[in-house]
Amino acid sequence: MTLAPTLTTLDALKAGQSATVIHLAPTHAHGGDDAGADVSRRLMELGFVPGERIRMLKRGLPGGPVAVKVGQSTFALRRFEAALISIQPE
Repeated sequence: MTLAPTLTTLDALKAGQSATVIHLAPTHAHGGDDAGADVSRRLMELGFVPGERIRMLKRGLPGGPVAVKVGQSTFALRRFEAALISIQPE
């Protein structure tokens, strides 16, 4: 019997953990940032695409930003942005 993979969102990943991106939730800018720019599209342009391996480098204060490594790049994401990224932890 095979267990189903455990999915969660990037904002729940612990510092030092790695994961694979599974899906990005579609949404529009939070709080009117950038006049309605699509946040999910921006995340994909940064490299948060299905199948990509990522690593949580650091978590800020509760509700604060997180630092995530994608490929050779490091990004700071707001918690609501990280919550849009469904992942499968390793």
